[in-house]
Formats: sequence, C-alpha cells, structure tokens
Amino acid sequence: MDESGGSGQPRSGTDEADERRTGRPRPGDPAAATARPHSEEEPHDTDAQAKPEPEPEPEADTAAAAGHSDQSPGTPEAPDDPEVPADDQAARPAGVGEARDAREAGEERADGPSADLRKAPATPPATPPSPAPRSDDHTPVHPHNVHRTEAHTPPTKPKSGRKKGSSSRRGKEPGGGLLMGRPFGVPVYVAPSWFLVAALITWVFGGQLDRVLPELGMTRYLVSLFFAVAFYASVLVHELAHTVAALRFGLPVRRIQLQFFGGVSEIEKESETPGREFVLAFVGPLLSLILGGLFYLALQAVEPGTVPGVLLAGLMISNLIVAAFNLLPGLPLDGGRMLRAVVWKITGKPMSGTIAAAWVGRALAISVLIGLPLLTQSGALGTDAADIGGMDTVMDALLAAILAAIIWTGAGNSLRMARLREHLPELRARALTRRAVPVETNTPLSEALRRANDAGARALVVVDPDGEPLSLVREAAIVGVPEHRRPWVAVSGLAQDLTDGMRVSAELAGEDLLDALRAAPATEYLVVEDSGEIYGVLSAADVEKAFVKAMARPS
Repeated sequence: MDESGGSGQPRSGTDEADERRTGRPRPGDPAAATARPHSEEEPHDTDAQAKPEPEPEPEADTAAAAGHSDQSPGTPEAPDDPEVPADDQAARPAGVGEARDAREAGEERADGPSADLRKAPATPPATPPSPAPRSDDHTPVHPHNVHRTEAHTPPTKPKSGRKKGSSSRRGKEPGGGLLMGRPFGVPVYVAPSWFLVAALITWVFGGQLDRVLPELGMTRYLVSLFFAVAFYASVLVHELAHTVAALRFGLPVRRIQLQFFGGVSEIEKESETPGREFVLAFVGPLLSLILGGLFYLALQAVEPGTVPGVLLAGLMISNLIVAAFNLLPGLPLDGGRMLRAVVWKITGKPMSGTIAAAWVGRALAISVLIGLPLLTQSGALGTDAADIGGMDTVMDALLAAILAAIIWTGAGNSLRMARLREHLPELRARALTRRAVPVETNTPLSEALRRANDAGARALVVVDPDGEPLSLVREAAIVGVPEHRRPWVAVSGLAQDLTDGMRVSAELAGEDLLDALRAAPATEYLVVEDSGEIYGVLSAADVEKAFVKAMARPS
C-alpha cells in the first residue's frame, strides 16, 4: 500500500530504489536506506533520485562525499522541469491540503520545502500552535472554547473575562499568575492585573462609602477591599459553574484565571451538540442570578444603613449586572454562545451559529461604545445627572471604549477559531512528516548528511545496531557545526534522546495531532506507524507553517 511521506513521495516498500538512486547497494549498513524507500513510480525532488548515478571511481569516493556537503538533502541538483529554476523548486513552501495523486497511489501528499539540513537556519524550540486563539491567552496552538464573563460592580463597573476551561490532566502547569487552588482538579490563577482592579475598586467604592457611612473614616478602605475580594469570589463561582458543566460533559478544562475584567475558564474542546453548548454557556449567568438572590435574602436580615447592609447590597447589584451583561446575545459573551447554539440547532451548522453570534457581538460592541455613556449621562443607571462631573464623563467613556474593544475583538477571535476548526483536519502527521535516514551512533555527521542527500531525506534518526531508534539529530545542532568539522563529529553528540512524548503516530491529524505535540514540546518528533516502523521525522516548525497557512485560507 502506497503512503505519502514527509516529502510527499509514496512508499514502495522495496529495497531496490536505493540501488537505482545510488547505483550500488550498501549491504550490512542499517543506515543505507531511508525510513521510507522510494518506488520507481514516485516523483523525485532530485535528479539523483530520478535517475541512477553511474558507479563512481573508487578513488573519487571522498571527493564525491565532499561535493555532496554543498548540496541540500532533497534539493535538486538540476530542475526536473527545464522551465522551472532549481531555486524555485527548492523554495516551495510546506502546505497542508496541496495534494496531488502520486500516479497509482490515492494518498494525498503535501509538497514539503526542500530545506538543506546543513545550511538551514537554526530552528528554535517551538511549542506547536494552538488552533484556538484567545484574547487573553498567547496564541494558537489549540482550539479552545472560551466563554467571556463580563462583570460590573456599581462603583467601578468591572467586567469579568471569558470562561472556558483548561484541563487538569496536563502534565505541565499552564501558569497565568498566582495559583490559588485546584477546585475539581482545575488550577485557579489570579493574574497580576487583578491587583490593579482590586485597588481601583477599593479606591472608588471607598469614596462612595465616605458619603454613605462617613463615620468609618479610613476604615472604609478595608471595607472596600473586602468588597473587591467578595465580588471576585462571586466571579469565581460563575466560572466554576462553567467548569463543572464542562467536566460533566467530558470536556477538559485547562485553567481558571481571574483577571482585570473578570474571569476566564479555558475549555479545550468544543461541545459536541448545540444542547450542551447552550447549557455550558447558560450555567454561568444562572449562578450569578442565584448569588444575587441569595445576597438579596441576606439583605433582608440586616439594617440597610450598616456596613453589612451596604456590602450585601453592592454584591447583590454586582451579580445581577454580571448575569444581565453576560446574557447579551453576542460573542464572546455567554449570551452569544447561547445564540450560537440556537442557530447551530436550527441550521445544523456550527459555523453558521458562530457567524451569526459574532456579528451580533460586533453590533453589541458598537452599542456599548455609544450607549453606555449616554445612559450614564441621562441618569438611567441610577445616578443623578446633576451629580455627574467632567471626570465621571471621561471615565464612563473610557470604560465603554474598553468594553467595546473587548467584545469586538472577542467576536473576531470567535470567527477565526471557527474557521480554524474547519481546516484543522488538513493538519495530518503523515503529510507533514520529513523523510528520515537511520544512522548508527558513531556515524560521522558528514557521512550521515551524504546519505541523507543521496536518499532525498531531510532528517536523521540515530538507531542502535538492531535498528531501534534512540534519538533524533537536531536540525539546529547541525547548522552550528562548521563544515570542516563534520567528518570528526558523531551524530550522537548532536541528537536529542527520544522520550515517550516525542513518538507520535503517523495517523494523527487535526486537534489530536496538536494535543500530542503540546503535551511534549520539542523541535522534532519521531513519527511511527502503528506497527512501530519508523515513518519519518515531524518538525514543529513545519506544523506551525501549515497551521498559519490553514488560518489564512478562507472558509
């Protein structure tokens, strides 16, 4: 069965291809064949691969090997097509989905870049991208669903971030601030920006307490600080509601983070049905409404003009505002997720729901930008218009602008995430894998590179005498070795030992592939068949390029 490999050529499973390429067999040499030998029918990248070489003179072996060191493995010595320059053939970008049939083989293949192992730029260690960009997170390697919880307090109108979660099953901590605990096994972090908003709430709410309870004096700031902490505890309950629902549906939650504009629960998988999506979004505002009701009941048992009465009233109003704001039907708010679920259910297409909710979210952003300052100036929010000064007007306008920007960018990110999920299946380990040459530990680097060049391979796998893979030769390490030193440098000194996480199946694709790479960050991975046979080497840089290309492709 023909299978496309890292450079796109089908595998024949025969040993005769090497002899056709080199003109001579290498009996007894475990490194003589690539992990995926060519067949006669496959299109080759080099003339050396396309036609047999004449048997070199014995005394010319050293010179021939030295001459190969100036040519990149897998780079054509002469273009196959006289109309196409060799440089153009060598510079073809790696892509996902640029497939073509390899004659009798039905397998798709992607044209890999014909990079030179010896002259390629050093590839820095890169974590595979996350297909789900989040406005509060660094990019993309992984499509996450993120509910945004915008939260307001009466004095400062703080908002609560998004929600969606993060998986407690990760080996490495996701980070994101000060770790506060692990409810339900999910780490909760307080971002540094939270301390800024806590100070702002303390200052603003303290000024209001001075008018309501002037006898408190400077103690009012301690009361205000308690209010800030209690309010964000309510936001945490809101986020935990999303987290518990996600875990109940079997969706991994990476983390919960409390930050400047509220809270974020990072849920790493998409809901499988619109019904689950609706429930997952609705439970957060529902818990905020319940908290508002509980604070109202507690308020009935205390005097209105006391410190407990003021605190309970503030917490009641704040939670009701959080619930109402997050129920607005636009992404990235919870109401937008609910609208997306409804449209998804009606049309049967998740993308249609995302588009509808995202554009409603953008319209909502414009409404907040214009409408919030107007409502404040008119006194519709409970403030006497005569008491509003110039500084209050500026603060309201600034708050409206920040909120509008968050909603607008969140809606745009939701559209990009949805488009990415459509293209994720195009990221296939089998199509992105580079051909690899197995070499023993004491093989000189110059000899290993010569073999890779002869075989059209772009990666080296260090194996033991029985052919079992031990390590991968790092491309960045090869570049750092001067050419005149390569005959005296063994490949084992440039290799990275294989760990369990660095072995990935050739059958992985899409989100499963990105999950595997994110679980064990490295620059290269050994790709193996289900039988354990070496298929090739997967570069994180190649995955990232394909990922970016998928993101740029229109839906």
